[in-house]
Amino acid sequence: MLRLTPAVLMVALSGCSTAVLDPRGPIGANDRAILLDSMAIMLAIVIPTILCGWAFAWWFRASNKHATRLPTFAYSGKIELVVWSIPLLTILLLGGVIWIGSHELDPARPITSPNKPVEVQVVSLDWKWLFIYPDEGIASVNRLVIPAGTPVHFTLTSASVMNSFFIPRLGSMIYTMNGMADQLNLMADRPGVYAGLSSHFSGDGFPGMHFAVDAVRPADFAAWIARVRSTGPSLDAASYTALEKQSLDVAPFTYAAAAPGLFHDIVNQSIAPGPGPRAGPEPDVHPKTEAAR
Repeated sequence: MLRLTPAVLMVALSGCSTAVLDPRGPIGANDRAILLDSMAIMLAIVIPTILCGWAFAWWFRASNKHATRLPTFAYSGKIELVVWSIPLLTILLLGGVIWIGSHELDPARPITSPNKPVEVQVVSLDWKWLFIYPDEGIASVNRLVIPAGTPVHFTLTSASVMNSFFIPRLGSMIYTMNGMADQLNLMADRPGVYAGLSSHFSGDGFPGMHFAVDAVRPADFAAWIARVRSTGPSLDAASYTALEKQSLDVAPFTYAAAAPGLFHDIVNQSIAPGPGPRAGPEPDVHPKTEAAR
């Protein structure tokens, strides 16, 4: 029953291009279902309330001689029952949707698939994103490449201040925090280029802190890994320290090799955290790096 009203709402919203309502993965699709189901439940009380307001205003208008007015009326148990039962039922239904959804869409819950998940370690920096592929031994900045139809297991942290990782068309947003590692599982069910972004303000470079998500066929993903391994610099503690410096509007580039255990050193703060936003000279608008390509 709850699925019928969302279907009607989707027709009404079919002209919208909002990414959240046009998912490309199972997590995003479930997020959309929760959003529309919740809206349908809330409209079940909002719409009758509006209609009743109009109906009462029309019926008890001054020119209607047939309307019965009870100026001494003060209380009715039946009316109180209706008035309070509808909001209570709404809360119960919303609570059920949230309870079920919060368990089914637990970010750390693996996605059921015959394919082995791709491991990606994510570090939010000022103001760019670092993606480390530990099984492949490579890394990428401001570009995430994943195989379509294969789950991706993200382990996320922050190099400085709290940030948030969000790919609207794939699903759940999750925060990144310095000294902590969060877990997130997503999957793109078809090839495409999707927008990724930071949804938590983190200073001067926040407007440009976005990245492209390329969901490609598994064969193309393997070819991309081979190309990245063939050329470019290596990511180790020294090059990471250089990358960690604040910079704006960084063009995507890759590292042909990534030192094992680097992500854990970042999480454990064996590598000093970044300074974070602070008063002082403006960061480089166009950072110079030999790795950019």
